[in-house]
Amino acid sequence: MDTVPRIRAARSADKDHVAALIADALDPSPLATWLIPDPGPRRRILTDVLGIWVEHALFYGDVHLTSDATAVTVGFHRYRPIPPPANYPTRLGDTAGIHSERFDLLDRLLAKDRPSEPHYHLAILAVSPTARRSGHGTALLSHHRSRLDHVNLLSWTSTTPDTQSLHGRHGYIPESAIQLPDGPLIRSMRRNPLHGDIQPTRIPPTEGHTSHPSLQP
Repeated sequence: MDTVPRIRAARSADKDHVAALIADALDPSPLATWLIPDPGPRRRILTDVLGIWVEHALFYGDVHLTSDATAVTVGFHRYRPIPPPANYPTRLGDTAGIHSERFDLLDRLLAKDRPSEPHYHLAILAVSPTARRSGHGTALLSHHRSRLDHVNLLSWTSTTPDTQSLHGRHGYIPESAIQLPDGPLIRSMRRNPLHGDIQPTRIPPTEGHTSHPSLQP
């Protein structure tokens, strides 16, 4: 029987590890191939670009890790408009080079599809290839669901087909689809507030929380 992982809030010192973890999980995916067709620099570019967004989430949202640091969620508190990462066009150009255009297109398409009302934006759920089918993704989403229900807040995410069923088991409902040009389909998913009224209050921090998943991804 697998031990249920504890969940902790990430710190600034975790930024590089989190970016590398997400890059490892994303690297073999159709989305990563679309963003960076050349496999040679793909993982490095993914890590560098993701590092920008993880840093941004530490200021304007939250990052949560399993206790063994093999799975992570990255989210933004969109209770009101938030700015883009500092000097983002320049930093994106420096890190992604000729691939910047596709990152920029993805950002714009996702931003256009986001809800206009206050919400929590679950931007990333990633599990290391070494921890797949261990229940870590379920543990993180159970923790995420508990925090959202505590403040009765709408949540929104975008998923690829391989993770839609996992999100669906945690209350996310499929909405619009984004077909990337010559690339994969991305599905927007929405989790409505538990009691119907959206409360744009601050989500309480994680303090030694342990999740209790009932399903294994």
